[in-house]
Formats: sequence, C-alpha cells, structure tokens
Amino acid sequence: MHRPVLLVVAHGSRDPRHAATVHALVRRVRSLRPGLRVETGFLDFTLPSVQGVLESLAAEGVRDVVALPLLLTRAFHAKADIPAVLAQAPPRLRIRQAEVLGPSPLLLAALERRLYEAGLTPADKSSTGVVLASAGSTDPEAIAVIAEIAREWRHTGWCAVRPAFASASLPRTEQAVRELRALGCARVAVAPYVLAPGFLPDRIARGAAEADVLADVLGPAPEVARVLLERYDEARMPVPAAVGA
Repeated sequence: MHRPVLLVVAHGSRDPRHAATVHALVRRVRSLRPGLRVETGFLDFTLPSVQGVLESLAAEGVRDVVALPLLLTRAFHAKADIPAVLAQAPPRLRIRQAEVLGPSPLLLAALERRLYEAGLTPADKSSTGVVLASAGSTDPEAIAVIAEIAREWRHTGWCAVRPAFASASLPRTEQAVRELRALGCARVAVAPYVLAPGFLPDRIARGAAEADVLADVLGPAPEVARVLLERYDEARMPVPAAVGA
C-alpha cells in the first residue's frame, strides 16, 4: 500500500539547539519505521522552509503528504499558521494535516523518563511535587489542556503537580516551585513540557533555580517518536463515511 510522505512541521528558532533536537527526533522516527519517508520543514528562522519542502516533493512527483505539526497543544500555530502555509502548497499535492502531539499518555511517559534520567526514582513519586512547565500560550484551549494534563498526572502518584507557563500565562515556573514547597512536598522537580531547547525553555530552567531536580526537554525521547507515528497513522486512515451517505 502506498504510504504518504510524513512532513514534520517544526516552528523553527534562531537557537541552533532547536533544529538539532528536531533532526534527532526525526532520525528516531525513521529508525522506528524503516521505509517511511520523513521530511522536515520549518515555519520560521530555519531552512528548509515548509513551502520549500512541499515544492521539492511536488517536483519529484510525490502526490500524498501527511503534514504533522511538531506541537504539543492546538494553539495558534496549529489552527492558523500551518493551515495557511499548507494552503499555498503546489496543487498536485494531496495534503492531510495531522493532529498535534498532545495530549497523550506517551508524552506523560516521556516526561517521567526525563525526570528519572535527572535523578528521581519511582519510589520518590509520593514525596515529590512536580511543576509541569510549558512554553505558555494566549490560547485558552491550550492553557486548559495543560491544566488537565497536570490534574491527570497528579493521579499517578506524585505528591502534587502544578502547571506553569514561561510566557503569556501565569503562574511562572518559580511561583509553582514555591507553591509546591509551601504544600510540604519533600522535593520539587521541574518537568519542561517542551520539545526542544530555546528561549522559553531557558526561561523555564532559570525559573527552576530553587527546585531540587530539573528534567531535560522531551526532545528525541522514544515515546515522542512513537506519538509522531501514531498521529501519522491516524491522519492517513480513511475518513469514515457519514451514516446514511
């Protein structure tokens, strides 16, 4: 069966660590699904651009593409930026936009992987408060999703979980760290709910100065790569016909 090309659509950044992390994640996706063609395009700052990749694919004779936003929430980029770019694609391409990565149980597993790599153990959960530190958004839907993820994660055994935001919304990471201290958690860990290093993740790290543990960004964690492939598979499934059609 013909498989559409997977085009991973990343935000882009002036920070070279961003592109390096995106490429590492894409390499892991390729390793999990040999034979699947995976390309990467960036919305800003970094080449190749999404438009440039789409034009190259069309020139090669590719017909079907799944465009997958490398985003954790359905904020502005997923709702407006990416559809606008895809709308300018060469007309010969049939493009389906996949859903964003989050929320997903696999992403929670990736967050825990990063916390354990930073020194925590499963035995520490009940005495550890966690700050779920995201980049932040002006989109109420995205903020509500982060708050719901924090509530769900709390039920897996942590002392407490508090959402925090590096921009646009409150509380900031440092405020959430102090709140968890005040609750009486024996230790406080900060788990960045971000995919790649950059300006806002650096702000999260500075806000974690009073925490006991700072986890790494999600990056090329195997669970993140598996979510990408789940979203790709969902997007290429035929849409069910309406009842009575």
